[in-house]
Amino acid sequence: MVNPSYEPLYVTYLVYFNRDRDYFECHEVLEELWLKLDRDPVYKGLLQIAVGLYHFRNGNYRGGYMMLDSAVHRLEHASSQALGINLAKLVDEARACARQLAEAVMEGSEELQRQPPVYRDLTIEIVEPGLRQAVEKAALSVPVNIPQQRGPRRGEKHEQRQQALEASIRRRQAAGSLRSAQMETKDAP
Repeated sequence: MVNPSYEPLYVTYLVYFNRDRDYFECHEVLEELWLKLDRDPVYKGLLQIAVGLYHFRNGNYRGGYMMLDSAVHRLEHASSQALGINLAKLVDEARACARQLAEAVMEGSEELQRQPPVYRDLTIEIVEPGLRQAVEKAALSVPVNIPQQRGPRRGEKHEQRQQALEASIRRRQAAGSLRSAQMETKDAP
């Protein structure tokens, strides 16, 4: 049985991260969840790992280093099995990438042009069986994003998610206004 408590955006992030290696789309879906959950630092760290890998793969070594290093500092104190994944392993791999990029950037631009750092994708190890099942199920319905976006352009999927997020916020605000009006009515003489 799939645990219905897994946030669909988190599950989608894992699909894009492990299956498609589409780190731009990872950022898009997880940013929505991060905002929805009041800027949770663990989701922020996962978001930064995707952004760091996106920059690294596209030759922005300084940007990649900054994002990966920030993610490591944000995540290294979280539970090693947080969110149903092997977070400790992911942090160690992100730390190694950040270290590699730091060394390359310190060597200077001539050396970077002559011998750029070797890029490799990371994989998030899913340790919770219910989450693994949710990701496998979601992978059947999440469209494959290959080839990945190489530039920061937001597409139709982003617009649809943004509209859904805005509608959800409006519904919550309306519900809050309705509750306030009802309470004022009760308190009226």
